[in-house]
Amino acid sequence: MKIEVKDITKKFGDKEVLKGISFETESGKAQGLLGRNGAGKTTTIRIIMGVFYQDTGEILIDGKKINREKVKIGYLPEERGLYPKKHISEQLIYFGMLRGLSKQQAREACSKWLDRMDMTKYKDKKLETLSKGNQQKIQLAATLLCDPQLVILDEPFSGLDPVNAMLLKDVIMEMIQSGAAVIFSSHQMNYIEEFCSDICILNGGKIALSGNIFDIKHSYPRNTINIYAHKPDDVSSFIIRSFADKIEAADIDSKNACVIVKLKNEADKDELMLRLLNQKLDLDGFNVKEPSLNDIFVEYAEGGI
Repeated sequence: MKIEVKDITKKFGDKEVLKGISFETESGKAQGLLGRNGAGKTTTIRIIMGVFYQDTGEILIDGKKINREKVKIGYLPEERGLYPKKHISEQLIYFGMLRGLSKQQAREACSKWLDRMDMTKYKDKKLETLSKGNQQKIQLAATLLCDPQLVILDEPFSGLDPVNAMLLKDVIMEMIQSGAAVIFSSHQMNYIEEFCSDICILNGGKIALSGNIFDIKHSYPRNTINIYAHKPDDVSSFIIRSFADKIEAADIDSKNACVIVKLKNEADKDELMLRLLNQKLDLDGFNVKEPSLNDIFVEYAEGGI
């Protein structure tokens, strides 16, 4: 299944919130939807969900206008959307039936997801008695009750401790591997890099950057090399002595036992590596220094709303 957001625009009064947004994802993949607060992420998600409609543009499933009665969509909002004073199993069954499950199917789905989230022992508790992290797990269970084909996750790791975050990571990966299409919105870039092959960064209602994360990183200059060694001083001395005409700097990062070498020409990195390997300098590793996704986000999201 292929989901396309094509040339979406949206105004609220005189304010143009979306100015021609386009991106796509498909079954078995996760698309990162990024941007500062106010950039247009939530409006885009709500249009996909059918909460309200775009002014121009279209949402397509496999090339045809979306029919939300036929496509199962699961949405995990950033804000809590459950009833704090209702028992957990009661409201999960209720939400399952709202999404078209029979009462028996809803009971079975409730049991399945409470078990998967390690929350069965809380099934007869009121939601308000749970910790913030456990409430988030119940909310995710509610999102997945109907085995959605499209899953939209908005800050899914909010409030989770490391153990529960690991559980949630496993669940999300299972969804992707089982063929769900995922749209993932978060300010936690480590999770975006872990799950998403592609990203779309919004800035002021426009797309500032989109594409494959690997390709985006490789589009940056690749002339800075991190070299890790037991004795970084020896490595730095050798490079300065034998490679001086081809480098701009060779700085030592003592904390990480690393020499950071900036080359004048990135084409010289292979020669540098070969020379180092022939010197028996007790190297631990080396890699091309790339911008982090956080660096890229800051670069393209700066100046937004």
